Amino acid sequence: MTNLTPEHNENEILDRLNWLPGHMILAKKEIKKSINLVDIIIEVRDARVPLVSGNKAIYESGGTKPYLIVFNKTNLADPKAIKLWQEWLKKQKESFIFINAMDKGSIKTIIKRIKEILSKRNFSKKEMSVMILGLPNTGKSTIINKLSGRNATKAASTPGQTKIKLWVKADKDLRILDTPGVMPPVIHKQVHSMWLSAVHAIPDHIITPEYSAPFIVEFLLRAKSKTFQDFYKFESLDIDLETVLEHIGKRRGCLISGGGFDYEYIYKIILTDFRKGSLGLINFELPPLNLRVD
Repeated sequence: MTNLTPEHNENEILDRLNWLPGHMILAKKEIKKSINLVDIIIEVRDARVPLVSGNKAIYESGGTKPYLIVFNKTNLADPKAIKLWQEWLKKQKESFIFINAMDKGSIKTIIKRIKEILSKRNFSKKEMSVMILGLPNTGKSTIINKLSGRNATKAASTPGQTKIKLWVKADKDLRILDTPGVMPPVIHKQVHSMWLSAVHAIPDHIITPEYSAPFIVEFLLRAKSKTFQDFYKFESLDIDLETVLEHIGKRRGCLISGGGFDYEYIYKIILTDFRKGSLGLINFELPPLNLRVD
């Protein structure tokens, strides 16, 4: 039987993460060089991890360049947590919006907010130029495609697949500069890496399903998630990880010869179900007491 609780110390897991692939290093340099080419910056984050999915340092050096933080994937996030975040962000006087990129109304709201921000700066150009950036798999390509009304960029299922910057003409008065997903150079806490792995901002070959799937299960068990219980038809949530995995294995037919379970397949099922939202609306991260948005 596979090891149900892989024993990796915190430093070992963080060592896997505190790296920037060559294309990300180049992308980071290109982003900083290109800031002066645009009128406003849109940073896309995941609403389930509002601070941890941020990389504000990559554009803060732009000085007074206006920006809008777009918290995407509200369709997968806990509405109560979103409300708490909205209240907290208002107190921080942040420029932000929460959206579901698959919703046309949300996309229209982005345009409205961009125009509001620029109008306060006495913007007078006929065409707005916008840079869209963010961590891998936060929904940048989806937002661009919805804004432009076509498949202007190819949204890949593997995080970090946009390798070069790309100008996209959205409409007569909007031009968008797409950029590759760039991770922060350092992730300081192991739990943050697990959050990002769960929402697929970190590729599965960096933190593999045998680590991320059990993390998700244990999170949902602690949260006593009714949706999680109902989806997999558990009689109770007063169970351990091994019981959960074997139950799912039996229900989904993940059996191998000799009566054992194909745990690798079970892990992938859990990740797929979680990322589709089938296991409930959740937030890994709640607002801090006193901390600015980074």
